[in-house]
Amino acid sequence: MTSALRVLLVDDHAVMRAGFRMILEAQDDIVVVGEAADGDAAVAAASTLHPDVICMDVQMPGVDGIEATRRIVADPDIASAVVIVTTFDRDDYLFRALDAGASGFLLKNAGPEDLVTAVRVAAAGDALLAPEVTRRVIERFAGGPEPTSAHTAAVAPIDAPVVDLTDREREVLLLVAQAMSNAEIARELYIGEATVKTHVSNVLQKLGARDRVAAVVYAHRHGLA
Repeated sequence: MTSALRVLLVDDHAVMRAGFRMILEAQDDIVVVGEAADGDAAVAAASTLHPDVICMDVQMPGVDGIEATRRIVADPDIASAVVIVTTFDRDDYLFRALDAGASGFLLKNAGPEDLVTAVRVAAAGDALLAPEVTRRVIERFAGGPEPTSAHTAAVAPIDAPVVDLTDREREVLLLVAQAMSNAEIARELYIGEATVKTHVSNVLQKLGARDRVAAVVYAHRHGLA
């Protein structure tokens, strides 16, 4: 039997944490192993509990969620993926979170199923953004001159030639750019999900892209999506 995904909830509102816990623990494959109400407590809990995924609020007393994310991602002893879950649909939060190494960015008005999906996607080593957020990332980084902000390295991949990709890898990249999950890509191409994961990994390596978000930007920049 596959082990359940271990989740740490970080939010300064106890009611919000309770709601997230109820949603996630209704799933057979997810267990909430801890909670924290601020960034310092989140870093401490991550280092002791070693969750697979951390659902992280942004605005909290003391150390905020983005700085906590930065510390967690930078710690070689912590392998947790961080999903930012916030009420505030703000570009500065989005790009600072990506720069800090977050694997996902979800708004609190998303449906319960979106939270569950975000946890599973992040645990699988993929990146997930709310659809409206993905559009803004593309608009900011895919068009016009190469961005020069501090977020460039985190979000925009290198401009390597597409000819290095195989035909199948290009197909997979196109579907990734359409925000499809590995399971959806597998169904679309009639191949196994493990095969899709291998193709995605190869695409990211060839593009020099850190995650799927960077691959989406690359695909749009090169007219592939």
